[in-house]
Parts: sequence; C-alpha cells; structure tokens
Amino acid sequence: MHYSEAIDWLFQQFPSYQNIGKSAYKPDLGNIQQLCESLDINHSQLKCIHIAGTNGKGSTSNMLTSILMEAGYKVGIFTSPHLIDFRERIAINDQLIPENEVILFCKKIIESNLNFSPSFFEITFAMALNHFLNSKCDICVIETGLGGRLDATNIITPILSVITNISLDHTDLLGDTITKIAFEKAGIIKTNIPVIIGEYNSETLSIFQEKAKNTNSEIHYAYEEIELTESNNYKRINERTVKCVVKKINEFGFSVSNQELESGIQNLFKNRNFIGRFQVIQENPLTIIDVSHNEAGLKKTFELLKNIQKGKLHIVFGASSDKNLQDIIPIFPSNATYYFTPFSNNRSCTKQELFEKSMDTPLKKYFFDSLEETLKLTQKTVNKEDTILITGSFFLITDFIKIFPPNHLQK
Repeated sequence: MHYSEAIDWLFQQFPSYQNIGKSAYKPDLGNIQQLCESLDINHSQLKCIHIAGTNGKGSTSNMLTSILMEAGYKVGIFTSPHLIDFRERIAINDQLIPENEVILFCKKIIESNLNFSPSFFEITFAMALNHFLNSKCDICVIETGLGGRLDATNIITPILSVITNISLDHTDLLGDTITKIAFEKAGIIKTNIPVIIGEYNSETLSIFQEKAKNTNSEIHYAYEEIELTESNNYKRINERTVKCVVKKINEFGFSVSNQELESGIQNLFKNRNFIGRFQVIQENPLTIIDVSHNEAGLKKTFELLKNIQKGKLHIVFGASSDKNLQDIIPIFPSNATYYFTPFSNNRSCTKQELFEKSMDTPLKKYFFDSLEETLKLTQKTVNKEDTILITGSFFLITDFIKIFPPNHLQK
C-alpha cells in the first residue's frame, strides 16, 4: 500500500466531514472508545491540553504549540481540517506524521476486522494518539473537531481545558442558538480539571459557570487575568488566551519563560507552517488569505483589514453550501469589489447559488466558475497599490495554495 492509496482508503471507506459535510458527523464517543481499546491505545498516559471554540481554536492550538516548542518540549498537535496534506492534522513540533506510519496504521485498521465502523475523524484521532504515545510526547495540544461534548477528542482527560469563544456556526449540528452551542463546547470541561475561557458574553457565561460548578472545575477568564497592551483584535485575544494557558501550566510543573512565550508567538509561522490566518502573502498588491468562514470570524477579519488596507479593496469570496449567506453578506464592506467563486470541494456553493444569495445586495460584484478564472481577472484589473482579500472557506484557501503555494509550504 502506498501513501496515496492509504489516504484514498481513509476518505472512501470512512467519509469525512471535510468532504461530505453533515452526513459524516457521528455525535457519539462509543466508536472512538472501542477503537482505542481494540488497538491498545492507552491515551491516559498522555498529558493533553484540550481546546474547543467556534473561532480561534486553530490559532490558539498552533500558537501554544509554537511556544512550548520554544521552551524545548516535544509537543504533539492534533488539528483539523488540513489544507493540502492529510498529515497536517497530526504533527510533533514541526514534523508531520511520517507517511509510512499513516500506511501502517491504516493497514492495522483493515486487518483488525472491527465489528463496528469508525468514522474518518475517529480513525484520524486514534492515529494521532497512537503517534504521540509511540513518540513519548511531553505534552499534546488537542483541537476539537466539531462541538466538544460528543466530539471524538472528548475521550481524553486533559490537564487543562480551553474554550476560545462561542458564535453561531454549524447550527444544523450543534444547535441554532448561542446557548445551545455553548452547552456543546462546555462539554469538554472535566471533573476537577481547570478550564480557561478566552471570551464570553451574557449568553455563554452562565453555561460555563454551571458546568464548572457541576464538575468542581476551577474556571479562569483570560480577559480578567491577562491585560491586552495592543488593539483589541482577534489575534491579540488569541494571544491573551494562550498567555493565560501558559501561566496555568507553569503551575503544573512545566517551565515556559516570558522570553520563550514571546518567541513562540513571533515564530508561529516558522515553527508551525501555519497557513491562511489573515496571512499577508504579497505586498504589491497587498494580498491576504484568510480561512474565516462564519459571521463572527469574518467580522473580525474585516476589522483587521481596516488597519492595513491600501488603495481599492477587492474581495475574492467562496463559501460552503451550508453557510447562511443571508447573515454573512450584510457585514461585507460596501466599498469593495467582490469576486464570487466556487471552489473544488463538492460542498461548495455553486456560481448560481452565490448569485441567488447575493443578488439583492447593492455590492459591486462579479461571478466566476472557478478560482483560476477569478484570479486571471484580478491579475489584470487590480493595481499594485490596491488590496486583495481571499476568504470565506478553508477549501477556497486550499485551492489558492495549490495554485500559488507559499514558500513555507514547500518545507
């Protein structure tokens, strides 16, 4: 079995949410528990930090990993989704899981003749735990997939739980209100395990407090413990959450200095190949790629954009078909030119759907059949003094990277 065959088997045998959406979601911990037992994966031996949240959990996970690397620790990190290579989901420090280990784990699953059918995500998480155990990681940073309470990652008992924030996303799976989603995310809070809350509001605070009380868990609010020194944007908020995490784990016997903390933040892209989070990839024209894909995330992206935009603004936008564009499009900056495009993943909004969902808005807009077609036009019409933002979906950024791979992806 070659690596490509193993990946094909994973996606075909156990369809992933990344590819097919809602029908791949399995809200139950039974399969992952059985899988770990069948393969003798004793995850209780790992020291983990468990991170949930609607937005910012990927940034928080990678930033924390970078900081712990600077402090000299061997850090396992499990994240999703991947942009180019499946192995991006499982890494130790800056090294992706070896292709051969992916092959061997898939073979092991096939040969086990399981009497149940674990999902793509469950197999991937079991693979990560197995890799971290075999490599004797000092600490593991585990990002939830969807929700928290019934997410496969919730079988772990971490040394610390972290919830970055709550906003409306995946409402068809997690609930159609902020309080329902907060309840699902709060499900990662474990008995006698402290939890750090990155952001909260009047709707989510009582949910967190009740869960912490019922589990006898210390609750810490990053907002109260770490003072921001710069503008209150989402990057600073994620940094504040991470600083609060470092402060807490230093009480658990880890040792991270202030210098290592700051170096980890500064060297994030170098240490972690961290792609597409409001990332400037070109200066003239100023070109930014960003994976924001829901109303709250895009609002913060547009706020950041105000601080650095130059010239005329051009926004290339694509979205998954399950997104409520009726709520998202009204927050778009009115002074921009929009280039609506589908992406190659089969969950994409089509050109016709994008047209129908945006036709009633007064935005200056164009519609295309592919990102390649879109970029050909922007290269001809955008001046070097202008700004281009490419955003709306992880999948759109994946397509962009396949066309124009950033240097650090070729590592």
